[in-house]
Amino acid sequence: MKRLTPYILLIPTFVIIIFFIYFPAFSSFKLSFFQESPFGDRSIFVGLDNYIDLFTDSEYYKVLKTTFIYSFTSVGITIFLAFLISQLLVQNLPGTRVFRTLMFSPYAVSPAISATLWAMLFTPTAGLLNYLFQITFNINVDWLTTVPYAMIALIAATVWKMLPFDLIFYIAALQNIPDSILESSMLDGASTWTRMWRIKFPLVTPITFYLFIMNFTTTMFSSFGIIDIMTRGGPLGSTTTMIYRLYLDGFAFQDNGLAAAQSVVMFGVMSVITYMYFRFVEKGVHYQ
Repeated sequence: MKRLTPYILLIPTFVIIIFFIYFPAFSSFKLSFFQESPFGDRSIFVGLDNYIDLFTDSEYYKVLKTTFIYSFTSVGITIFLAFLISQLLVQNLPGTRVFRTLMFSPYAVSPAISATLWAMLFTPTAGLLNYLFQITFNINVDWLTTVPYAMIALIAATVWKMLPFDLIFYIAALQNIPDSILESSMLDGASTWTRMWRIKFPLVTPITFYLFIMNFTTTMFSSFGIIDIMTRGGPLGSTTTMIYRLYLDGFAFQDNGLAAAQSVVMFGVMSVITYMYFRFVEKGVHYQ
């Protein structure tokens, strides 16, 4: 009985994984080969037609380009800022804990609330950012309805939302760096900038490696709320990413088969990028 106990305890986990992850994924893959009526009462097998329609649509390649620009830019800025800010938050100074709490607070806010807050900041008539631009540069920008400012606004909101998550890991990683290494570098005359990028950053590359995957997954799959509330994919589709295009086809246009095909493509894109990242970038990761 003792040998079976671990497997019995794992049964609830396996049931949840099968019914809430594997079964929906299989159903989505199966649905991508069918054309369904809007009410789901009739389905016709169409083979690869959904995929052919997808990849012969020039607009979808624009969506792919937009997704990569949005994702890689957001992830790069988030990791860079998180590493820099974490340098300050690990200092043993008065008020550091208060600043940590304030920096972590956006992580507890839902994407929908985050998008609402940033949409208010970017409002042309009453937004705080436009007020600052008006009194400083005497210009008024329609952030959410003009290309390329809509994308800039989305990236800003996304970075603000993801930044606390990265800070938590970078602070923990920096606190685990042995003091002897930093003291030796100071005795050798290394500057603060040199210690930051030549010593600290290589030592926290495992965290950077992990954060890139997690952040990229977030921008690919969890950015719907921010996009839907701030820009709804506009203007002129300039902020329509893969996840938002999937929503439009599946829920707005009721084309479930095409939406299912897009979910499979998203899974494939994410898998390829993850594999390439592990294949070529992991070589530069320094594990202590």
